[in-house]
Amino acid sequence: MELYVGMDVSLKETSICVIDHEGNTLSEGTVTSEPSAIAAFLRAKATEAKRIGLESGPTATWLWHELRNLGLPVICIDARHAKAALSMQINKSDRNDALGLARIMQCGWYKEVRVKSLDSHELRAVLSGRALLVKIKRDLENQIRGLLKNAGLLIGKVKGAAFAVRVEELVAENPALEIAVVPLLATRESVREAIAVLNRKLLDLARNDPESRRLMTVPGVGPVTALAFRAAIDDPSRFKRSRSVGAYLGLTPRRHASGEIDWNGRISKCGEAMVRSYLFEAAGVLLTRVPRWRRLKAWGLRLSKRVGFKKAKVAVARKLAVILHRMWQDETDFIWSNKEATA
Repeated sequence: MELYVGMDVSLKETSICVIDHEGNTLSEGTVTSEPSAIAAFLRAKATEAKRIGLESGPTATWLWHELRNLGLPVICIDARHAKAALSMQINKSDRNDALGLARIMQCGWYKEVRVKSLDSHELRAVLSGRALLVKIKRDLENQIRGLLKNAGLLIGKVKGAAFAVRVEELVAENPALEIAVVPLLATRESVREAIAVLNRKLLDLARNDPESRRLMTVPGVGPVTALAFRAAIDDPSRFKRSRSVGAYLGLTPRRHASGEIDWNGRISKCGEAMVRSYLFEAAGVLLTRVPRWRRLKAWGLRLSKRVGFKKAKVAVARKLAVILHRMWQDETDFIWSNKEATA
């Protein structure tokens, strides 16, 4: 007899429901959110489980990998699709959600989420930590600028170590303002050193990774962008077409078509915002700082005259995502001209 299992996972406990092929509830229970406890319950109550479903969430990756290693047919489904189905229930509880997930597994109405490898998640953790530190540094600098601006003191366009020197010069004759600014400068300096350490580690990772070095041959793409793209995609074979990567990263416009209504909106901004922002920055570098001619740059500059520079950067960022995936898939370096392509 085919069995279907739904698991509603929380940080401490997991509600599990087992149903048969007709939707009859055979077993229910609550166990600790540990792979060994969940596996023990399933082996005792659902040895013939055909599908075991859990929603995507903070601990879904860890549980999915651990339960898969134990030989269980676990499926991670999109939490948005699960919410749409479970919202039809009158009473919400962990027990009812587990039952609803089991019925979703039974009927097959779900979208399976591609669970990335643990290596990709570890790389993404480093990149996320760096991105947070960069944001903290920027917020500290903006706070210092705001405090000085209230006193009529303007820092100007200075970066790096020159920023602290300029601030110390401005507050030298204002003891009260110096008391407020000096701790912020000290914190900024420690954050800046931490960012430098992470930058060196990420550079070493990119240098030791052949695929990242290949992606860095694209103009405007540095080690951080290449590593972020690798961590987001994980496996290039998961996309049948390279142009699907643009939609996956939220760089394609939304569309609403119903009856006589048909319009395209702004980009969807689905997927990882960090990778999207890095590709947007890479597009800006390609359009403004790369002197060498390239068809993509010429196309982007022509487009900027028609729709504006910001929209052109978004379009170029989408094309960069497509190019990076195709290079990764085909194991080829960036081609600058048609002569190189035919050589």
